[in-house]
Amino acid sequence: MSTGNIQLLSDTLAKAKSEDRAALVAYLPAGFPTVDGAIEAVKAVIAGGADIVEVGLPHSDPVLDGAIIQTADDIALRGGVKIADVLRTVREAHTATGAPVLVMTYWNPIDRYGVERFATELAEAGGAGCILPDLPVQESALWREHADKHGLATIFVVAPSSKNERLATITAAGSGFVYAASLMGVTGTRETVGNQAQELVRRTRATSDLPVCVGLGVSNAVQAKEVAAFADGVIVGSAFVKLLLDAPDQATGLTAVKALAGELAEGIRRSRKETV
Repeated sequence: MSTGNIQLLSDTLAKAKSEDRAALVAYLPAGFPTVDGAIEAVKAVIAGGADIVEVGLPHSDPVLDGAIIQTADDIALRGGVKIADVLRTVREAHTATGAPVLVMTYWNPIDRYGVERFATELAEAGGAGCILPDLPVQESALWREHADKHGLATIFVVAPSSKNERLATITAAGSGFVYAASLMGVTGTRETVGNQAQELVRRTRATSDLPVCVGLGVSNAVQAKEVAAFADGVIVGSAFVKLLLDAPDQATGLTAVKALAGELAEGIRRSRKETV
């Protein structure tokens, strides 16, 4: 039986911590602008400095995602992206880079595909696990059983509205890391990330030893540096996707996302040095 790369994910986060920095986690949707283009984009952000990549499984009703990612998902879906393409993206990106690659997906596509089948194939592809933003913890037992069996992380999302008791329930069920949504609402670039995120990280850490990575709203090196001062990982998605959407051609887009990953990684590395 093939095992996924949850250990690689944990080791990558631990390595960043040992270097006294946060990890850079990049999000890119599979199938956008094309299946091959997305694979190249994932390789580019890792080459630029991302430690971990989340590959989005495009969905027709992405409740957590703002306009930028919805647009990219729509292009991917119109292009006919399938779960097999998502798994191929994971496989090729991980094989080419050795980096941990996660799938971020709403629950419905996995449920329809088959929980055991998806977990088995994700592990075979070298995946490190899944981020499941809309799967309630109390309904997650079947998924977690198969994820555990196949060496895959189950990453749940916590929000500033989550009460402490609820945080404890979520973090007890999760593995890999906890995804802390820095604000209420949908993904997208924001002017400021704000104090809500720092307070949420503090409250989450009080319930768990899992690393806490912050996403939703981080789009530039200044914000990455701000979040890296208090979080174990900084998650950036919309800013990468926007560069690909705005690029006149694929080569320009790849150059742009690689450069942004480099700037973000640099910002993250500076943050601790200046706050100590």
